[in-house]
Formats: sequence, C-alpha cells, structure tokens
Amino acid sequence: RDFIKNMITGTSQADVAVLVVDASHGAFEDGMSKDGQTREHALLAYTLGVKQVVVVINKMDHASVKYSESRYKEVKEEVAAYLKKIGYKPMKIPFVPISGWEGDNMTEKSIHMPWFNGPTLLEALDNVNAPKRLTEKALRLPIQDVYKIGGIGTVPVGRVETGVIKPGMTASFAPVGLEAEVKSVEMHHESVSEALPGDNAGFSVKNISVKDLR
Repeated sequence: RDFIKNMITGTSQADVAVLVVDASHGAFEDGMSKDGQTREHALLAYTLGVKQVVVVINKMDHASVKYSESRYKEVKEEVAAYLKKIGYKPMKIPFVPISGWEGDNMTEKSIHMPWFNGPTLLEALDNVNAPKRLTEKALRLPIQDVYKIGGIGTVPVGRVETGVIKPGMTASFAPVGLEAEVKSVEMHHESVSEALPGDNAGFSVKNISVKDLR
C-alpha cells in the first residue's frame, strides 16, 4: 500500500515514465494479469498525466528467455495492446529489450541481441522531448509534504510547476491564505539560488508552522 502511495506521488510529478516489464516466463504473465503490477503502473502513469513512456523489457538474460526475439515480440505485442487500450500511442513508444543484471542494451548495444535495431535505454532516454517550462508565469508549487527541521524551521517540499522560487521572495499559501518570506531553497540537500519548473525543491519559511500548512 505504501509503495503505491509513494509511486502515485512520484508519478504525478514526472515528465517521463520508464515502464519496466519482466520478460521471464511466469513473471510477465503475472504482471499482465487482471490485477498485475505492469498494468497497474501503466494505467497510473496515464491517469496522472505522464505523456511520454519508455518501455524496458528486462531479464532478457533469464534462463526462460535466453535473449529470444520471439519472446521479445510476444511481450512487446501484449504490452503495446494494453498501452493503446488505456490511451497511449504505441507507435511512438520505444520498447527496449535489456538485461539489467548483465548490462545488455543499457548504455551499449548488446552482442546477445543482434536482431534488435532500436535504441539502447540511454539513447531512448536522451531522445525524450523536454517539456516547455513556464518560468515567466506566477509561482505555482503544489506542496507534497511539510517538515519541521531543527535549526532551519518549517520546510514545505514540492515540485515547481510554473514560475521561479528564490530566497527573499514572499510566498502565498492557499487555501490557508498565509504569506511568508522564503529564507532558503534546497534541492538534493544543497542550497540553491533558485528552483525552476520541473524541480523538486524544499524551501524554509519564516513565522509559519507545520500545522498552518497541514
């Protein structure tokens, strides 16, 4: 339950989804069953507005797969049909056969799958289109969580959707109707001069409590 909750939080902030599908016999069929996780994750990504997807068909090295082109095609066809059913356009989605364990097709072409002419996983990610960032609009930052950190104070955390957040500016919180000065902005435990649309950031505020923002 916690996993799905965390997955929803992360997916709702994502620009791209990497759907990892287990190609091994039995595991793939389980994932694509009525309540399977592969179907669930794909549907969540689409429902939460993730427009771009890279499908990774993993465990091609498994004893039940042995880098088989026919198994790749079988998995690809079934996943593509489901993605089309929920609203994606499979023709625009790369389906990359890999072995995470052996490193096949991760960053370099695999010698075990000469039949595959598509991109490596790294190339597929590099080919993703970056969304337009609305930096010129007013700041909008949906708050994901609020922390009380000793020596720093109240720290709301979330993803910048539009505008820019910088230390020294005044932020307005809705629906509570409070305003507070932004003391500092942090990303990945480092202070930064600003956070832009698409960035996950934490920012400390003066004279406002965690309870005020809950």
